[in-house]
Amino acid sequence: MNRRMALRQIATLTSVFSGLLPLQALAQSSTDALLFSGPRNPLAAPWASWKAAYLSADGRVVDAMQQGASHSESQGYGLLLAALFGDTAAFDLIFAWTEDNLAIRSDALLAWRWLPADNGGVPDLNNASDGDLFYCWALVIRGQREGNVIMLDRARAIATDLVAKCVVPSPDNSGRSLMLPAAQGFSENGAVDINLSYYMPLAMREVALATDTPLLSKCAGDGIEIMRMLASEGPMPDWIGIGPNGLFVSAKQSDRNGYEAMRVALFLIWSDNADHPAVAAQLAVYRAAETRDRAKLAGGKSVTVFDRRSGAVLETSSHVGYGALPALMECIKSKGIGSTIPFYRTTDQAYYPATLHLMALIVQITASPECVPI
Repeated sequence: MNRRMALRQIATLTSVFSGLLPLQALAQSSTDALLFSGPRNPLAAPWASWKAAYLSADGRVVDAMQQGASHSESQGYGLLLAALFGDTAAFDLIFAWTEDNLAIRSDALLAWRWLPADNGGVPDLNNASDGDLFYCWALVIRGQREGNVIMLDRARAIATDLVAKCVVPSPDNSGRSLMLPAAQGFSENGAVDINLSYYMPLAMREVALATDTPLLSKCAGDGIEIMRMLASEGPMPDWIGIGPNGLFVSAKQSDRNGYEAMRVALFLIWSDNADHPAVAAQLAVYRAAETRDRAKLAGGKSVTVFDRRSGAVLETSSHVGYGALPALMECIKSKGIGSTIPFYRTTDQAYYPATLHLMALIVQITASPECVPI
């Protein structure tokens, strides 16, 4: 697992999705299948481009916009993509680096961030539950596919500690279970802060089933219900507080609909919840912005931050991956054929939007194959 892989630079992508319509025959509900492996893999070129741009030769997924950091989220996302694409070489590299550099806590969870400054290191041993979840899900997918006991045992250890350290009863006495963003720092004075973009229902359910941690599956269902409650007010907030009296705006965290919350609708669609009101609420603010804020979106820009109460556009970005999310939602909700999902590229695009872009294409194929980019 200490092998080094020389990554080749991939030429500029042209028509990645030409001849894609036959994918309707490939679509299926389970991400466990090797849907994207082999010579017919429709996302082979985007995956190769992603690796060339963001995966270092030693297995570190680099987030250049965040001080060149690697974090459990990036390693978890990378490991999941490698698992879905059946790329054992990339998987082994990412797994080895992560185990060597982030699996340094006294439990089975991962330290949340590694920084390259001063010869590299982990300045904070706290975990991030979404990074642990995606990393664990990738281990489950590969472990079950190969009957790999080592991978499944590691997944079981992570899931067990994730439930033990990060799953708590809701303080509002609703009977719901909540997944905290980390083991420390998000519970105070009888209230908690949660981040609903850390909830990936499909991952939570598949991990729960594979690792005998049913409370994780309960968390998924309870999280979906909280999203339903919040959707009546607009799109999801990046963060929300929950106390004895129910939901409230956290004084410590952002109530905006931004870089965190934009993932919620994507993960709901991926989890076969495209009809959830949170998806409709997110699409509604995107649609309103297209009509009301055309000047801000000139030059192909996409909204990255909304005021969730008024729907006002607060921030935009020219990174095309952010535009993949509303395009996917629009096509699914309109039940049309073809979509305005941008063609994939890593040039002029940072790790995070590029990864969301690739995930949106995976979801397009698995959840709505008629929404091919046109």
